[in-house]
Amino acid sequence: ARLESLGNESVRERAYRSGATGVHFGVKNGDLRLIAKEVKSDHSLGLELWATGNADAMMLSTLVLQPKKLAVAEVDRMVRAVTYQQLADWLMTHVVRLHPEKEAMRLKWMTDSQPAAARAGWSLTTERVSKNPAGLDLVTLLDRIENEMGSADPLAQWTMNYCLATIGIEFAEHRERAVEIGHKIGAFRDYPVSKGCTSPFAPIWIAKMAPEA
Repeated sequence: ARLESLGNESVRERAYRSGATGVHFGVKNGDLRLIAKEVKSDHSLGLELWATGNADAMMLSTLVLQPKKLAVAEVDRMVRAVTYQQLADWLMTHVVRLHPEKEAMRLKWMTDSQPAAARAGWSLTTERVSKNPAGLDLVTLLDRIENEMGSADPLAQWTMNYCLATIGIEFAEHRERAVEIGHKIGAFRDYPVSKGCTSPFAPIWIAKMAPEA
């Protein structure tokens, strides 16, 4: 009832355009964070919120759940239930990336055709590219991006593009190829961005963020 009372029509409409399904009130992020601050950590409540299927409640759930108490199978089911980009991002940031078995899940999801699972796999891979690239075959990752990103589901395409840009930014020896792949696929070339923000089009993103650019 409290979430419903905080609903905002413009937020709700944006959410539906971004893939939210079912009942959605359109609660602002700041309001969700204030409620989470009051609730603090409450794993049982988090599970109940997630089970509602309401996008606002599910987003709040990611802030109050205790990731280490979730079994791998539970995390997998949660990831696959997501259709809404912002919810996918919150689930990754506040739950999946804090789970002790995230590497095993990453490896599984990187070969999964389900869009939300693939998105999660590429998101975790991007994190590894940036923070712990040892053992990763970046050439093979670039091959996959070149061959798969153009036809990927929008949920997965976003994180594949993020991985492409991160490789180009972090690794000078792969920068030229990353830029070429970005131009070849053209994903997010015309993506609207606010004044002062960097385009997610990989060639522009890389040029803006690469150390020696």
